[in-house]
Amino acid sequence: MLLLSPLKLALNLNLEFSYLCSVIFSKATFLRSYGGVEQIKEAKVPEFAFIGRSNVGKSSLINALTSKKDMAKTSSKPGKTQLINFFTIEDRVHLVDLPGYGYAKVSKKLREEFEGLITNYLLKSEGLFIVFVLIDAAIPPQRIDLEFIAWCGENRVPIGIVFTKTDKKKPKQTEAHMTAFEKEIGQFYEELPFIFETSATTKLGIETLEEWIGEQMEELGK
Repeated sequence: MLLLSPLKLALNLNLEFSYLCSVIFSKATFLRSYGGVEQIKEAKVPEFAFIGRSNVGKSSLINALTSKKDMAKTSSKPGKTQLINFFTIEDRVHLVDLPGYGYAKVSKKLREEFEGLITNYLLKSEGLFIVFVLIDAAIPPQRIDLEFIAWCGENRVPIGIVFTKTDKKKPKQTEAHMTAFEKEIGQFYEELPFIFETSATTKLGIETLEEWIGEQMEELGK
């Protein structure tokens, strides 16, 4: 399938954000939690969403981006995020923390509610610019991640791939995992999505990801 870039998609959808934005991530603050897409007001600023398999390090990544230890709540118990959490950067950009997928140790009903919430947001959000799919670089490719990415492609949801935990294994092993994953998703896309390699612990790739988001905002503001 053909990958549609988030910037092109935003322009095709006529998402108009008429300002030039210099993103200062350290100014991020918690905005609100939503239990349903219908509660989210009309989009006025671009939304950069984050999602991944439970325990992939999503909260740690958001905290690293914003330089705040408790911006997104981390937990040793996967499945902590049960709502759509919005963080705002000076009302110019929204960072969106989506519930993790694939956590087996919750009830079937609750898991279905998570999945419904995620699906509705990704398909119906008027402000979604891109969803960053977080992938654990410390382990081999997981089927649930590949299935989710394939679903995004089929539904024309713009994605970026963010490898996390790149510091947890030896470099050669980490590189092998990432290469194998890229090869797998190459079956779904004619052109690979944007890919970032990060570590919330060492801060590897954090600045690169911040700069990329800032560049997209500058393009939208032109």
